[in-house]
Amino acid sequence: MDIKSAAVIGSGVMGSGIAAHMANAGIPVILLDIVPQSVKDSGGNDRSVVARSAIERMMKQDPAPFMHKKAASLVTPGNLEDDLDKLKDVDWIVEAIVENPAIKADLYKKLDAVRKPGSVVSSNTSTIPLNILLQGQSERFAQDFMITHFFNPPRYMRLLEVVKGPQTRQEAFDSVSRFCDVVLGKGVVRCKDTPGFIANRIGTHFMQVAVNEAMDGGLTVEEADAITGKPMGIPKTGTFGLIDLVGLDLMPLLAKSLLSTLPADDDYRRVHRTSPVIDRMIAEGYTGRKGKGGFYTLQKTPDGKRVKQALDLATGQYRPEMKPTLDSANARNPKQLVEAADKGGAYAWRVLSQSLVYAADLVPQIAETVVEVDEAMRLGYNWKWGPFELIDQLGTGWFAEKLAAEGKRVPELLKVAAGRPFYRVENGVLQFLGTDGEYRAVPRPEGVLLLSDIMRAAKPVTKNGSAALWDIGDGVLCLEFTSKSNALDNDIMGMFRKAAEMIGDGKSNPFKALVVHNEGSNFSVGANLGLALFAVNVGLWPQIEQLIAEGQQTMKAIKYAPFPTVSAPSGMALGGGCEVLLHSSAVVAHAETYAGLVEVGVGLLPGWGGCKELVTRYTVNKKRPGGPMPPIAQAFEAISTAKVAKSAFEAKEMGILKPTDSITFNKDRVLADAKKKALELSKDYQPPQPVELRLPGPTAQTALGMAVEGFALQGKATPHDLVVSKEVAYVLSGGDTDITRIITEDDFYTLEREAFIRLMKNPATIDRIEHMLETGKPLRN
Repeated sequence: MDIKSAAVIGSGVMGSGIAAHMANAGIPVILLDIVPQSVKDSGGNDRSVVARSAIERMMKQDPAPFMHKKAASLVTPGNLEDDLDKLKDVDWIVEAIVENPAIKADLYKKLDAVRKPGSVVSSNTSTIPLNILLQGQSERFAQDFMITHFFNPPRYMRLLEVVKGPQTRQEAFDSVSRFCDVVLGKGVVRCKDTPGFIANRIGTHFMQVAVNEAMDGGLTVEEADAITGKPMGIPKTGTFGLIDLVGLDLMPLLAKSLLSTLPADDDYRRVHRTSPVIDRMIAEGYTGRKGKGGFYTLQKTPDGKRVKQALDLATGQYRPEMKPTLDSANARNPKQLVEAADKGGAYAWRVLSQSLVYAADLVPQIAETVVEVDEAMRLGYNWKWGPFELIDQLGTGWFAEKLAAEGKRVPELLKVAAGRPFYRVENGVLQFLGTDGEYRAVPRPEGVLLLSDIMRAAKPVTKNGSAALWDIGDGVLCLEFTSKSNALDNDIMGMFRKAAEMIGDGKSNPFKALVVHNEGSNFSVGANLGLALFAVNVGLWPQIEQLIAEGQQTMKAIKYAPFPTVSAPSGMALGGGCEVLLHSSAVVAHAETYAGLVEVGVGLLPGWGGCKELVTRYTVNKKRPGGPMPPIAQAFEAISTAKVAKSAFEAKEMGILKPTDSITFNKDRVLADAKKKALELSKDYQPPQPVELRLPGPTAQTALGMAVEGFALQGKATPHDLVVSKEVAYVLSGGDTDITRIITEDDFYTLEREAFIRLMKNPATIDRIEHMLETGKPLRN
């Protein structure tokens, strides 16, 4: 079945977020909620105010549920009393109402009466098993019913847990699963019909154990978070910071739901406990970041400053935050962490020994294999390693022996492993250990191509200190950035040139196209500022100018090569990373690509053709306003304010992506889609023709300068902002030219390079670079 329309029942945080994300993918959605009693009593006209208000709220939220403002127009608000009939034509109905089986059951009967034959109904329940939800429902409903558990916020969290019942139609289950994978970009994990499914079952147990052991072991919240954070491969919020993020009041609700359905011998019943301190915090409104504060809070001092404070777990009172001094917090890996001799190491072992044993006991009860469990924890809780990958980090034999030595029970799955790892690479293929003791290949969905899989099976065609070239098949090379934060440097520029040499004309050599891709958190955060600062400090000005020139020549070579270059970014593509996109033949971007020319934040301007490309794109846009100034003003606004697109859709609106560029929702499918695009372009590929511009020169500079000075008078621009903005205006307007003269791309490169060097020689720019490298934040000087 094809899913072309959908409805979401319940416009709370989850329901509205699910509706927004469907709209992001271009799917029309009906969003229904109750008619408030106050509206009924007053006879008000806006009976759909609850759903309508949810859409309006999402338009203002940050981070935004909508990837672009136009997506909101695809969500139609309604109510459950007047608009149920509108569901008769939709393909998929998602229920996201209160976690009460009786209320859900009543709603399901109403939905079943109006929905069309073959449509699918799913529940977004986070803990209630499917068999409970189906009690009292028709056989027809049971055949079309499943669980689709999204994680909050639905746009940003990749995990989707899916559960089918014994009566669920396989075709319906497969269609929804594929749709959520390909169209919505989710990592779809198939779970068994058990309480809490996978991620919340294990995650809730983990957090409860971590809280218990911190309180029992006398650790501060800062110490506990330092241990259950980066050293364990868990987000830096740690445990108490995560509870603050999701809300302290959510934890008792999760516990209540789990305790009502978990087996009598489940270990969560042993570890679950209430805390008078936490109960008091919730009662007084200290529910985390959404409330007055949580385990951490910001308190105003007498002089008006906001100081971060942390809760003393022993007294329940707030005190100034203290930086933990545990050596174990600096452990490089989980094994080193649990072997640390301080109280942090002992705490880590107490937490991991309980939570990892719990996870091992649950396979195959909650999932068919360890693969689903690990993927659920990586995608749903942002763990770097899932539970079984963590056990591999410790060593299955070491873990089992330590448990036995302490008189603790060794799970059956660890006995099956018998010292062997849960994952191994055999003949270049990643394999997992099954519950039967046999290894099998980790499955990949059709259409997924991972660079990490290619790297396991082969060696790079060539590599250097910052980049590598990989043969990804069918005559396509992939250029991978490998430097820290994928920052661009001479080695990466050299690898682009090496790729061009190996591909040649794209016809006479084995290779015919290039894809630029990596699996890092970010595509590239820009040029290597540390190297640039070092060169400045030792006075290597010729080398700095050469670096800029080589970057420009490389970008120009990418753009006009006789073969196609397709960039496949995800995450941040900033500064030089954005300039790579601007010079590519095509871009296949992950939907969560955040691109922009942000050089002004460090007192510079785009020096590798970014100014040229942006003003050129705005100039040749047939829909733009007439006259020479609008394209320059548009480019000036984007560059001088360091504007960053908050999605690939916004990048299209900004002109960073072309109208013909593609957007892929599932990160695991970006490389395959980029390869496909590269192969399509390689057939009779012709590079673009150079564009010549006529620009107004000083008249445009004067107009832009007046605008910036106005901002300075309002206190919105700093003294160095004025300096940098004037250089940006000078370059974008063509320098000392006028509308009668032609400006070539090489002229633009010269303007960029000279302005870049002038700014690099300015002490205020050096201050900005040093501050950014030291703090990660821009300096407002």
